Amino acid sequence: MAIVVNMPRLSDTMEEGTVAAWLKNVGDKIEEGDILAEIETDKATMEFESFNEGTLLHIGVAEGDTAPVDVLLAIIGDEGEDISALLNGGAAPAELKEEVSQTEAASESVAASSGAAEIPEGVEVITMPRLSDTMEEGTVAAWLKKVGDTVEEGDILAEIETDKATMEFESFYSGVLLYIGIQEGESSLVDAVLAVIGPEGTDVDAVLKGSTSATAASAPVEEKKSEKPAEIKTEAATATVSANDGQRIFVSPLAKKIAKEKGVNLADVKGSGDHGRIVKKDIENYQPSVQTAASASAPVLASKEASTSKAISSTPIINLPVGEEGSEEVKNSQMRKVIAKRLSESKFSAPHYYLNIEVDMSNAIASRKKINDLPETKVSFNDLVVKACAMALKKHPQVNTTWGDAAMVYHQHIHIGVAVAVPDGLMVPVLKFADQMTLTQIGASVKDLAGKARNKKLTPAEMEGSTFTVSNLGMFGIVDFTSIINQPNSAILSVGAIVEKPVVRDGEIVVGNTMKVTLACDHRTVDGATGAQFLLTLRAFLENPVTMLA
Repeated sequence: MAIVVNMPRLSDTMEEGTVAAWLKNVGDKIEEGDILAEIETDKATMEFESFNEGTLLHIGVAEGDTAPVDVLLAIIGDEGEDISALLNGGAAPAELKEEVSQTEAASESVAASSGAAEIPEGVEVITMPRLSDTMEEGTVAAWLKKVGDTVEEGDILAEIETDKATMEFESFYSGVLLYIGIQEGESSLVDAVLAVIGPEGTDVDAVLKGSTSATAASAPVEEKKSEKPAEIKTEAATATVSANDGQRIFVSPLAKKIAKEKGVNLADVKGSGDHGRIVKKDIENYQPSVQTAASASAPVLASKEASTSKAISSTPIINLPVGEEGSEEVKNSQMRKVIAKRLSESKFSAPHYYLNIEVDMSNAIASRKKINDLPETKVSFNDLVVKACAMALKKHPQVNTTWGDAAMVYHQHIHIGVAVAVPDGLMVPVLKFADQMTLTQIGASVKDLAGKARNKKLTPAEMEGSTFTVSNLGMFGIVDFTSIINQPNSAILSVGAIVEKPVVRDGEIVVGNTMKVTLACDHRTVDGATGAQFLLTLRAFLENPVTMLA
């Protein structure tokens, strides 16, 4: 029977969604867990998977169109099935009408009883804020106030580590800090209770109980609301399987499918979804424990020992190193999780290819020395590279693009991201309008942004909007390397160290200074000839720095 799929609510503030791309066409067979479409919300573009099997019979919202939440998105059913009644808004079955009336009655009942769970006047329950568009959970890096302290509006309550940076979180209320729900170093999902602020002497237990009971009271209504007859059921199903001990394991269909492909035992995976439900990211992030691996290998080791015991007894004893094996499990930071996700998406979605050239840096060395002889002037080789990239991008706009399924975006501005190593991973602050900056402005800006990055003080605005990226490992003595494209960019330049080596000039072998650079390109936007021409222009600027000052 036909199943109606409505526009889903993919974020807590989403009121409407835009279909960025359909990954299935009308007439295609749909399996449970297949990705139907990419839907752009108010926060991000997300994949929307099917929880049903059948044939895609109808698409209600075309690519590029926007529709409110719960509007008909698609219909899945049997091939050739008549869906005219659903498209024409046919009368709902009597059972559905009855359930809707029951739901409305339940809603009125909850509304009437919710007064008992109301939070007292003057008391504010503060939840884990969403400090970035991709943030799903946060870690309290430090509390700047403690229970019992007086808090004024605008005071900094805590430093919270998001998936992008550590940011200060200020209070929007005045009162006494009555309760801390998430301790320093602990992580929690967005909207979890972070703290309670109110008048001194407030019964915090009653406030917390009232807050949770209000949530619990509304849950049955939402659950009841989602239940509809089988023929037009839109509930996001959760698959269940049984563990060896007979307990049920709640797992999403897509997670179950991925686990089967990877050979992961669901009983060993801890779910991060509602009520411990195992979702896609739990399977992708799952790492087998050392104990599991050891137990699996024990029978093999035992058989080997038995078969070789005679041989060992006749072999001369040799003194071998003796020590204690050990390992340590370090929890992944939010930054490390996002780095892993973003780079994996880039590497596996963008067809990379690499071009490299060797640049004669003799003139660049001499020019930099003269520039730095000027008072209060300090320019690095990296500043010269960034400036040369900005000017080369103006001559080759094809490299300054972003790929889209429907259209390719040519950026008329040049914002260059500069990769900076930090203790927890890698951050990419962005130099806005780099082509309009002087060498000294580039140098000062890079120094300032790199310092903020290492101190975790970068704002989201300082890390967004890059159209091209430069990654320099030359200061570590690395001569040649390749980088993964920092999407949505189309290219990234890897810069190696300047090396003194024999070179041929005018038919003679002399001592020269060369630097290797490698351009990683997205073949969807940048063809090989275009990338090669960009590198030739870049080399011309670096080998003759005076041309960058004209």
